[in-house]
Amino acid sequence: IISSKIYKIFGYSSFSEAGQAFESFTISTVSCLSEIIAYAFFGFKYFIGSFIIYIVLYRIFAHIKEHRRMFCLFIIIFNILQWLFAPYIIDMMYKVRPANEYRESWLIDIVNRIAVASGLKKTPRVMIAEIDVPNAFAYGSPITGPKVAVTRRALEILNKEELEAVIAHELGHIKHKDMTVMMIISIIPAIMYWLGIMLMRYGMFASAFRSRDREGGAPILILVGLGLAALSFIFNLFVLWFSRMREYYADTHAAYSVNNGALKLQRALAKILVDTGFLARRGFRIDRYGTLKAIFIADPDHRIMARGYINIDRVIAEIKSLKVSIWDEIFSTHPHPAKRFRFLDQLIGI
Repeated sequence: IISSKIYKIFGYSSFSEAGQAFESFTISTVSCLSEIIAYAFFGFKYFIGSFIIYIVLYRIFAHIKEHRRMFCLFIIIFNILQWLFAPYIIDMMYKVRPANEYRESWLIDIVNRIAVASGLKKTPRVMIAEIDVPNAFAYGSPITGPKVAVTRRALEILNKEELEAVIAHELGHIKHKDMTVMMIISIIPAIMYWLGIMLMRYGMFASAFRSRDREGGAPILILVGLGLAALSFIFNLFVLWFSRMREYYADTHAAYSVNNGALKLQRALAKILVDTGFLARRGFRIDRYGTLKAIFIADPDHRIMARGYINIDRVIAEIKSLKVSIWDEIFSTHPHPAKRFRFLDQLIGI
């Protein structure tokens, strides 16, 4: 119903008239812009949202000549806005609230103490995520300031010493400004990808709507678009690699900031992995919290199917004995637990 009526709202005499706009490079650009915005704001109503925004943006950008520059500028602005306002989205998604000054005063004290030891200029706000998955994460932006959150489940299964190591890890991310760096490097593959898609669509539209003698360089545009999309995939592998490296650096920060921090962090991570596996075995939908798993201290997909915490040291030993191939983590935002635990072994006693 919306698709058959919306073109009249924006002044088109027929739906075919709106379709003819695909012949212009502007429409190819606007198509990509509409998809980006619709994906962010419409979710499962993606296609309806994409179409509506598509028509709106066509009317706005119809007379703009610098299409490529405007498109790249839009991608950059979109990523910056996403970075600035992401903390509000995270708070809503994971039911995050400020720590209570009375009930969680001990947790606030831990964060304040480690923040001073870490040399942070501004102490992060302490938050509690009211979700039933054990984890922790650091986030924030210039608008909200730095924040560090611990989930309700993590507070239940970890002791205070293990929580110290977890918090030190998260404060390491804040000290290293990982959120800002990730935002910056993520812009590059985003621009490559959407430029590639835009060029491919324009090439296909030009082939479909123009006569053969006017087809010109449409195949070249398609090939260039494919090349840019492929490069964006390769660069995304670099972004994932960098994400794994920043976890190692944050682990190192925990080892140096907390007494015997490496061992405490090992035990905390092992408990998180085991408990996540326990919840999954009980039918709990872990995947619904995986949307922003890159910010978590432990990837929920790396859960361990073990029974209880009878001997957590044995669980750690079994994890460290696992053989890991490049394919086990090449598409992961976090190092494989076996590699991570072996790395922490090198920091025990520091």
